[in-house]
This record gives sequence, C-alpha cells and structure tokens, in this order.
Amino acid sequence: MSRPFAPKVVTANHLLDGDVIYLAANDNWVRDLEDADVLYDEADAQLRLLLAQSQPQVVVGAYLVDVTPGRSGPQPTHFREDFRRTGPSNYAHGKQEAQSDV
Repeated sequence: MSRPFAPKVVTANHLLDGDVIYLAANDNWVRDLEDADVLYDEADAQLRLLLAQSQPQVVVGAYLVDVTPGRSGPQPTHFREDFRRTGPSNYAHGKQEAQSDV
C-alpha cells in the first residue's frame, strides 16, 4: 500500500552563487520558501521537477521537498530543509545575518 502524496515544493541551489532557491508558481526561482509553489498533485510535482532539472544553466541539484502549508507559506517538515533555508552556518552573513536578533 502506497503512502498518500504529501505537499511538496521544488528546491535547488543557484548555479552561480550556491544559494538555496525554490520554484515559484510563475516558473521563476525565488530565494524565500514562503514564495515557493506548493504542489499537491504527484504528477504535477514530477512535471515541475523535470522543468527545474531542464535548467542546468541556472540551477544544480533540483529535488522535491515535503512541506506543510502554514500561515506565512510552506514550512519544511524535515530539519535538513529548515537548516538549508537559513543559509551557510559557518558565520553570520546573508540570510542568517538578517535573522539575527542578538
């Protein structure tokens, strides 16, 4: 018996700067998970993943990520994806610097 399809988003890394990016509903890449297109249909998710993988001049390592819909947009269900969206962790810069309240 197969598991029910969980909502997903397409993610990858930007080829030139390595930042984590997400596929939006308009087929553009966005840097905030909240702006990503949430996919509720497995066939649609596979087509969107193929679209992402057909853009090697823009992205590398495209794959599908499980998410749960939230008030401020999709939220990752796995720690790895939550960690990825905050950017590099070796020092505060970029996304981590913007999120720092200390």
